Amino acid sequence: MKAEDIRALGDDELRSRMLELEEEAFRLRFRAATEALEDPLRQRVVRRDVARLQTILRERAMGVVREPKVAAKKTPARKTAAKKAPRRSTAR
Repeated sequence: MKAEDIRALGDDELRSRMLELEEEAFRLRFRAATEALEDPLRQRVVRRDVARLQTILRERAMGVVREPKVAAKKTPARKTAAKKAPRRSTAR
């Protein structure tokens, strides 16, 4: 889940989503202890999503307003035309 998508949700939806993810994290931890997980990276994704939800809820509680990011115009990378001079040996 991206932060932009999370910010579009209401507070009640955020709390319910956080509860769902915390329950899923618990189930994943329990299953990981007893058997091999099909997708072990899911634990990381769930943990980070919970952190994002908590962060956005905290921002709202503090009154922090985040502006949506505007995609910056990408310019192609320039190649440098200057060549480096070869190194001279100092040992004689």
